[in-house]
Amino acid sequence: MNAVAGGGSFIAFPTLLFTGVPAVSANATNTVALWTGLAFSGSAFRRHLNAQRKILVSLVAVSLVGGILGAVLLLRTPAHTFLRILPWLMLAATLLFIFGRKLSGRNRSLSEKTSTQSIVLASCFELLVGIYGGYFGGGMGIVILAMLAALGMADIHEMNALKTVLSSSINGVAVVVFILSRAVYWREALIMIVGAALGGYFGARFSLRLDQRWIRGFVIVLASLMTTYFFLRGYLLAS
Repeated sequence: MNAVAGGGSFIAFPTLLFTGVPAVSANATNTVALWTGLAFSGSAFRRHLNAQRKILVSLVAVSLVGGILGAVLLLRTPAHTFLRILPWLMLAATLLFIFGRKLSGRNRSLSEKTSTQSIVLASCFELLVGIYGGYFGGGMGIVILAMLAALGMADIHEMNALKTVLSSSINGVAVVVFILSRAVYWREALIMIVGAALGGYFGARFSLRLDQRWIRGFVIVLASLMTTYFFLRGYLLAS
């Protein structure tokens, strides 16, 4: 799921909770394990990475900063407050992904000329995504794909390539923070790392064989299901 569009955390994170890992440690362990899958899937999308150097550098830089801030925030604050606003974030991201290209009014690759204003706006948005990813990370791939769609990217494989780089940057620095803070349950993490590596490697290569319309449809369905899940979860918690 992460190799194609993201959302793997919505399977892995609840599974860790089910096995008795505390919520914050489950989040940290999940991030460490799934980062391995991102690293392995990145090799399949490497030749599709087709963004301007200044865009790539800017987005990666703010991703690193956001990932650190989000990870520190997770270790210092309870997660339940953030989970209450998560459904609204996911709804906005899903709508942005569906209608992003219509809102932007253009379909182009980020290898073409992009205005400074667009880069600044994208960097500000990516900083927020980085904080979110370091803090929780569930559905982060959907949010990044939504941002890239709004920027005018049309090739789903190029989008997935850039998404993988940005997600790896965010989770990579968060992993360092979690390890230094000793928040990781290593027995569970090592088992998940094996599965994440296999899933990331084979999942990315399988996605490259699929029609882009099918992948885009899969992303929309997955995002809609995740959004519905979190709205229902929030309703149950409130009742």
